[in-house]
Amino acid sequence: MREENKKPYILYVAEEIYLEIFKIKKENNDITNIDAIERFMGSQMYEKVSSGQFHDEWFEKLKQNDFVDETSGEKISKEVLRLLNLQKEAMVKQLIKFPDLYYAKSHFPLEISQRATNHLWRVCESYELWCRETKNNSLIKLNLLD
Repeated sequence: MREENKKPYILYVAEEIYLEIFKIKKENNDITNIDAIERFMGSQMYEKVSSGQFHDEWFEKLKQNDFVDETSGEKISKEVLRLLNLQKEAMVKQLIKFPDLYYAKSHFPLEISQRATNHLWRVCESYELWCRETKNNSLIKLNLLD
């Protein structure tokens, strides 16, 4: 991968989320991006990200490898690890789960569910922005920016 196209570590979780949402959309091509995001919110990947497990497993893997990323072969700095910990905390706060995220009669999402949906949308947008900026347009699948 060319140096200028190297994906920032902060986008690793964004890419995972993005690809899972795209997979849901691809399997149900008649649904909207919002519907795919809402279905993602019931997935195992959502559970891993929203609980902090995604980052915890990644950090443990990095620790076992002396904080060298196996994808890039680079040692991850303490500052980047600090930012990734902040990202984990933000994900846990924004994607907090409650058993019933919808009002029983109206089916409108509760504020907490809407906040999670908005956060996931922004995460996916940031991934697409990186793809666009680095001219990796073939990685854009949901076309959220259009």
